[in-house]
Amino acid sequence: MKCPFCSHMDDKVIDSRMSAEGMSIRRRRECLKCGKRFTTYEYVEDTPMMVVKRNGTRKRFDREKIKEGIMKACEKRPVSLDKIEEIIEEIAKELQKKADQEVKTTRIGTMVMERLYEIDEVAYVRFASVYRRFKDVSHFRKELEKFLG
Repeated sequence: MKCPFCSHMDDKVIDSRMSAEGMSIRRRRECLKCGKRFTTYEYVEDTPMMVVKRNGTRKRFDREKIKEGIMKACEKRPVSLDKIEEIIEEIAKELQKKADQEVKTTRIGTMVMERLYEIDEVAYVRFASVYRRFKDVSHFRKELEKFLG
């Protein structure tokens, strides 16, 4: 690492600490030439994830888009904002673990529906009706039959 004070290329690491979230490492260094200390941070490179829409176009992954859809489905339902944020975080982490640079909207929609199914049946049906583009009442009825047995 290049010393920010004298530009010398040799230093030693005095201390290393992981951040609270575990997403970065803070390193305290000392220049072997001038003796001054400086701090560096090491992060995992965040590669942008692209979402492939049904029509084939690509857009950058946006957590806010997912949040909007879930919020609409959960409107006037007993689902807390914390729970919605938790769902979004779970989905984002799962997608990042896969390390794919592209993900289809169908995959994201399925992930949202799986989580909504577990927490609120009405929110699930609302989301599914938009996501699956129900054409008529018969499609809607088929989805409801999952709950009615």
